[in-house]
Amino acid sequence: MEKIEKSSVVPGCEVEQSRIKIKDLAEQDRPREKLIMMGERSLTNSELLGIIIGSGQVNRSAVDIAREILGRYNNNLTDLGNTSLKELTKIKGIGVARAINIIAALELGRRRNITKAEEKMKITDSRDAYMIFHPRIADLKHEEMWILMLNRQNQMIGVELLSEGGLNGTVVDVRMAIKMALDMSASAIMIAHNHPSGTLKPSKMDDDVTRKLYEAGKLMDIPLRDHIIIVQDGLDSNRYYSYFDNDRIIGS
Repeated sequence: MEKIEKSSVVPGCEVEQSRIKIKDLAEQDRPREKLIMMGERSLTNSELLGIIIGSGQVNRSAVDIAREILGRYNNNLTDLGNTSLKELTKIKGIGVARAINIIAALELGRRRNITKAEEKMKITDSRDAYMIFHPRIADLKHEEMWILMLNRQNQMIGVELLSEGGLNGTVVDVRMAIKMALDMSASAIMIAHNHPSGTLKPSKMDDDVTRKLYEAGKLMDIPLRDHIIIVQDGLDSNRYYSYFDNDRIIGS
């Protein structure tokens, strides 16, 4: 291995990089050195989280604390990302500052998913729309309704929060939705909301909103292309309900 200058070594490690072996390091330093030598993708979730935590306690490394945290959330980063500051600080070794670091890092990851989803701006089907909406609402514990606005080339020109509510529903102002679309000079719209309950079955309220918004859009020449229901079940699971795909958009 090519020798690296001493300045590249993690603080507190006095051995030159060319002579370092991961197993010879103090456990709390291993993830940092492993990242330097092998890259960030070589690290486990607990090692990455250990770096965020920073340092451990007596007889308990940062990685040990990270393993305990992940264990509490069944090693599910989505569940961990949904936890509160108060809940994190109940864990031994996690104070307010460390809890803030964890929440901030996971929020950056969530926003990265949003940016990645929006790199493809042309919306051709329900899957494309799902990729836009999912990072925004899938993990919420309350319902939110969002609106996606398209131009004549089916390119996304805007996505906005339309309404938010409680666990079992949200009230949607159809006039506000049409106003948003008019303000953006949209040629078509899609809407989506989440079901924190985990069920994909549309409710009567969902049907009513779809019908009213379809009729209003038809009147204003801004057609409603789809209404998507999303549940929290991981981005790769494709667990969503599309009114259009199920032939439930009037006139489709």
